Amino acid sequence: MNAVADHASLTPISPLRHDWRLAEVEALFELPFMDLLFRAQQVHRAWHAPNRVQMSTLLSIKTGGCPEDCGYCPQSVHYDTGVTREETLPLATVVEAARRAKEAGATRFCMGAAFRSPKKKDIERVGEMVREVRALGLETCATLGMLAPEQARELKEAGLDYYNHNVDSSEDYYKRIISTRTYQHRLDTLEAVREAGLKVCSGGIVGMGETRTDRAGMLVTLANLPEHPQSVPVNQLVRVQGTPLAEGEGVDSFEFIRTIAVARLLMPAAQVRLSAGREQMSDETQALAFMAGANSIFYGEKLLTTGNPDVEHDRSLLARLKIQPETAAQTQERQVGDRQAPAAGCC
Repeated sequence: MNAVADHASLTPISPLRHDWRLAEVEALFELPFMDLLFRAQQVHRAWHAPNRVQMSTLLSIKTGGCPEDCGYCPQSVHYDTGVTREETLPLATVVEAARRAKEAGATRFCMGAAFRSPKKKDIERVGEMVREVRALGLETCATLGMLAPEQARELKEAGLDYYNHNVDSSEDYYKRIISTRTYQHRLDTLEAVREAGLKVCSGGIVGMGETRTDRAGMLVTLANLPEHPQSVPVNQLVRVQGTPLAEGEGVDSFEFIRTIAVARLLMPAAQVRLSAGREQMSDETQALAFMAGANSIFYGEKLLTTGNPDVEHDRSLLARLKIQPETAAQTQERQVGDRQAPAAGCC
């Protein structure tokens, strides 16, 4: 009996697992494409409302000048990508951007800053932003680089809902794309965020030249954390001239969808977020991503420094698929507490 068939963990009502083995996850990737999507959609419907997607907006509150050497990132000082260093945006500018995002239908507002690790003044500024954005009725998320435990606690006290810190890839492949921090640094920040009581947003990037085993390894790392990330962004690499990963072969669309589907199977309660790279995806690929279990997208014209499908196109696509954007009330309902068991009778 193979590694997949030997486990009842793929049924929609199975308990959450934190003991996945790499061979099991590789076996999931090997399933016939339609079988994999069918299983992922079953699990998705057991844990989440079908045909509903959360709309999120991401704003770069401090762009460029990052001392890290992440091979995919145009904000690194190590690469000439045309991105210039900018100061942190004023509070009023951030609040106005959040207000516009809410008016456009977003229920989650994410703030990103190109730091290796924020300083005390940075945490204080972001705390002010979080308080003002939450006052608008939006769910809040921040990604600021590595955090110390006390910094995570300060952000929690300010009212931050989620903290994003991606593991990017498998531990083995990570060393080939980043040298200025270790994989353990990533895991230490995730631990600090969990211990502070913040919800974790952590995923990775597909299409950096990694193997399927690396993609499986990344998902094993996330699924075997003491608590599954409440949000799992799956990014498709956006190749930016000037970065080491600017050249190379893109990932096959079906392989990308497989990654979404396996993420859904391993972390059934999570919001699986279709993130960077949507500008290069066809409508059909995005539809398959929703079928595979994605139930959140970034919404707006830009993700930090790279493009994103425009608002009207997104609205048209969701309308054609008869997928409803999650309402503010539905987002607030989720904020009460992420589900620990599937909803009865939902599938």
